[in-house]
Amino acid sequence: MKIQDIDFGNNLFLAPMAGVSDIGFREQCIKGGADATCSEMLSARAMLHNPKKTELMTITSPLEKIKIGQIFGHEPIPMQLAVQNQLLSKYDVIDINMGCPAPKIVKNGEGSALMKNIPLAKEIISSVVKATEKPVAVKFRLGYDKDISLEFGRMCQEAGASYVTLHARTTEQGYSGKADYDAIARLKASLSIPVIGNGDVVDRVSYQRMLSTGVDGVMIGRGAQGKPWIFNEVLGKDTSGISKMKVIREHVETLRKYYEESYLTLYLRKHFLWYTQSLVGGAEKRLRLATSPSVDESLRILAEIFGQQ
Repeated sequence: MKIQDIDFGNNLFLAPMAGVSDIGFREQCIKGGADATCSEMLSARAMLHNPKKTELMTITSPLEKIKIGQIFGHEPIPMQLAVQNQLLSKYDVIDINMGCPAPKIVKNGEGSALMKNIPLAKEIISSVVKATEKPVAVKFRLGYDKDISLEFGRMCQEAGASYVTLHARTTEQGYSGKADYDAIARLKASLSIPVIGNGDVVDRVSYQRMLSTGVDGVMIGRGAQGKPWIFNEVLGKDTSGISKMKVIREHVETLRKYYEESYLTLYLRKHFLWYTQSLVGGAEKRLRLATSPSVDESLRILAEIFGQQ
């Protein structure tokens, strides 16, 4: 897949995940075979009124080959101003979030709530497209409580989106149930712009099934948690020699360049638990990780788990 002068290689995307897609994690996903990485969700209004908070969320790595900045909001003008903000200058693609199901986002009329207001969603996309020469993408769901993905996808195309990503669940489903791959196939068949498929890709089998829909690319989110090398894995590359401890240490070392230790002690717990989620009979050690008083103590526990110092 190629858009403007951007070649997406194997067309493997790391999904934007709030509170997950930090710079250290993104670096490991790039090393693990991802072609494009996405920022966490960036509030358009925060960029206008609290840029310092957003600045930390827009740190990127030289390792990131194709950088996608994802913005969210429900007002065309702030969204337009956000895309012109210097904080987004480093990104190659601007992605508009119209799929987040989080209650605090939806109640503000943002994220997937915009699927209930197609005229407003179109106005937002059009305003962002007019404000930048970069490719503009839109990520959305099947709909809020029913499947309107064909109507919504066609609107995105008409509004000037360069490509779209469909997470094939409704807002009401959240992350429950199964992603509707048939809906992804229908969307791909109905649009002339590229379609990226998202949902339930956790291994090579599910990746091949996603490809069978005809999509131009595949986005992986939760499947990469604790397994940032999944991108190489789905391509059929040998990942058996990967040292989890090395991955974890590199992840931590990167984050320590930017964040206070007190913050990382709490923040990294979820990542450490994901890295050990396949551990059989390790409940006691995982409990210790969940309550560890420091990053160094967590690393000692992890070294015990993986048998490495």
